[in-house]
Amino acid sequence: MLLDAVQLQKILPHRYPFLFLDRVLAATPGESIVAQKLVSIGDPILQGHFPGYPILPGVVQVEAMAQAAVVLANLSGVFDPALHNCFFMGIQEAKFRAPVVPGDVLTIEVKAQRLGRIGKFSGETRVGDQVKSSGVFTAIVEPKRADAGGAA
Repeated sequence: MLLDAVQLQKILPHRYPFLFLDRVLAATPGESIVAQKLVSIGDPILQGHFPGYPILPGVVQVEAMAQAAVVLANLSGVFDPALHNCFFMGIQEAKFRAPVVPGDVLTIEVKAQRLGRIGKFSGETRVGDQVKSSGVFTAIVEPKRADAGGAA
């Protein structure tokens, strides 16, 4: 394992219940990252989505891809959490293929198509060999302002 949940919190501003990465398994700075989310019936979002048939919302899968992209930007020297905020700009080509349910280990793979102040990424989530979702998305890295917080 490359990074655990405690180390991820030094990079990402997100905290429970909005931190959607549990660990990073591998990363090639400037190129790609592989992370995981352990889906638990205890995840608060699953209590209401949907009662009797809990599934991880697609928007959470997209956010997990975006959080992995921020970690990749950090490991690539583009994003410093002490100096920058990273904001989601857009998502294109989002596809949701199959439900993600409690007990699944969601693997998140993100590839950098362009790194810099404005980054473009492609991402995919899988459980085992089955693709669950995918998309292409953009984010912007901006200097922190005293009156603003936030991240992807």
